[in-house]
Amino acid sequence: MSVEKTLEKLMRGESDANVRFDEIAHLLQAKGFRMRISGSHHIFTRPGVLERINLQREGAKAKPYQVRQVRKILAQYKML
Repeated sequence: MSVEKTLEKLMRGESDANVRFDEIAHLLQAKGFRMRISGSHHIFTRPGVLERINLQREGAKAKPYQVRQVRKILAQYKML
């Protein structure tokens, strides 16, 4: 799925439990976030963004509450 389609799906917020982990990780990297891995945690940071985004896989999907956190941060920093 393209970054634009993933962003659109994420910002609609209709199915937070159905967002694939790989899609959201790719989206964050396309938005300038750097990823590092510590065990099962994938931690995304970006200069100018105070919050760190911590994602974990739940099968092939991202955890719904973490999807909501990503949506909030992207909206807060106007990365839409």
